[in-house]
Amino acid sequence: MGRLILVRHGESIWNRQNRFTGWVDVSLSPKGIEEASRVGRRLADEIFDVAFSSVLLRAQDTLYEILKHNRHCPQYVRVHERSQAWYEHYHPAPGDDSELRIYMSEKLNERYYGDLQGLNKDDARRRFGEEQVHLWRRGYAVRPPGGESLEMTTRRVMPYYHERIEPRLRDEQRILVSTHGNSLRALAMHIQGLDEEEIVRFEIPTGTPHVYDFDKDLNLIDHQVWTLEDS
Repeated sequence: MGRLILVRHGESIWNRQNRFTGWVDVSLSPKGIEEASRVGRRLADEIFDVAFSSVLLRAQDTLYEILKHNRHCPQYVRVHERSQAWYEHYHPAPGDDSELRIYMSEKLNERYYGDLQGLNKDDARRRFGEEQVHLWRRGYAVRPPGGESLEMTTRRVMPYYHERIEPRLRDEQRILVSTHGNSLRALAMHIQGLDEEEIVRFEIPTGTPHVYDFDKDLNLIDHQVWTLEDS
């Protein structure tokens, strides 16, 4: 059985300030660090064969905080997709079989919010209207000014998923992905078979694991959202 665990990064500084973030590389807030730590405690006994993240620090820092609590990950190596050859052409040393590889790619970045990046969301609602801002944030094909729609985000996320993640699920590997709300919505739309109307209402809170189990033919066996109240 293959297992895919999707985690949205913990609260960032700009999440806390209610600002559109997109590709701006902001850090986690203290609450976000604690959220990631709680996820780590919840996933402490999970065994991972590989992990993935975007190139943005809030997603990576969430992943490292999770792995810090994991009892089966004594060491890891970061593999940047743009310079993968630097990492893939080395002779393994004793002990490298316990080294978890973390692949980081721009393909998993948050949706690019264009002209909205840095703007307070309440200010945007006053300027553009509540309905328009809601469509920019949650709609599928509506593109914010100068930015990406969720449809456009899906077109870069899904080829990466099909090429890099699905084959590992077929091999019954256990995979951890720490990334962003909209890139995760793109993945969930495909995995859960959501349509364009359903994805408008679909939310992935910060620091909440979505756990998907698959058979060898990539049929979805089970989907759970793990709560962290007791972590």
